[in-house]
Amino acid sequence: MIDITKAREEFKKYVNRYDIKNPKIKVKIAHIQRTAEIARKMAESLKLSEEDIKLAELIGLLHDIGRFEQIRKYGTFIDYLSENHAKIGIDILFKEGLIRKFVKDEKYDKIIELAIINHNKDKKDIMNNLNDKEKLHVKLIRDSDKTDIIYILTFEDKKVIWEADDLDKEKITDEIYREFIEENSIVYKNRKTHADMLVAHFAYVFDFNFDYGLRYVYENKYYDKLYKRFNFEDEETKERFKKIYDIVNNYMKERLKL
Repeated sequence: MIDITKAREEFKKYVNRYDIKNPKIKVKIAHIQRTAEIARKMAESLKLSEEDIKLAELIGLLHDIGRFEQIRKYGTFIDYLSENHAKIGIDILFKEGLIRKFVKDEKYDKIIELAIINHNKDKKDIMNNLNDKEKLHVKLIRDSDKTDIIYILTFEDKKVIWEADDLDKEKITDEIYREFIEENSIVYKNRKTHADMLVAHFAYVFDFNFDYGLRYVYENKYYDKLYKRFNFEDEETKERFKKIYDIVNNYMKERLKL
C-alpha cells in the first residue's frame, strides 16, 4: 500500500539534510513537488486505478532524488559534467535502502527503479523490454517531468537553470539544429553550447506521450514565454531559433487539433 502523505513527509525530511537556501536546491524541491502533483493529475485524467495514481505520484516524488547529492558533490545540474542524476537516485534509494522510508511494500521497487532510470534518457535509449505497466509509468514520469521543466524555464534565473549568464551571445550549433529539424529529437551528448541545451528543451514537445501535459504547456503559453526570454545576437542563430519556435507551435496545434 502506498501512503502518499507519509512519502511527502519523508521527502521533506530527506531534503532538509541539504542547504535549502541554495537556489539550485530550492528549484529542485519545488520542481519535484509540482512534478508529483502533475503526475497524479495526469494519471487521474487517464482514469487509472487508485493504485496507479498513487504510484505515479510517488514516482514523481522520487524521480529527481539524486539531484540533491549531485548538487552537493558537483554544484551542477549538468549530468555530463558530473554524474547521471537518475543513477545517483537509484543508488540512494535501492543500494542504500532509502526506498523503505517512502514505501514499505517491495512489490513497487522494480517499476519505481525502471521509471526513474528511464525518465531522463534520450527517447531512443529507453529500455525496450518493459511490460505495459512499466511503460505506462515511464511515460507518465517523462511527461510530468517535462511539463514542469518547461514551466521552470519560463521564469527561473538563467544562471541557476542553464548555468550561464547570457545565452544571447551564444550560437545554436549546426548538428543540434539539424537534429531538431530533421529528427525532431536531440542527442544530449551532442550539445556544445547552452543555446543547444535550450533547443533540447524545445525538442521536449515531440516527446510527450499523452496530450495532458502538452495541452497544459500550450494553454499556458510556456513556449511563447520561453521564446521571448531570448534575443540572440548572432543572426543565423536568431533565425534558427525563430524557425524552432514556429515548428513547435505548429506541432502543438496540429497534434491537439486546434
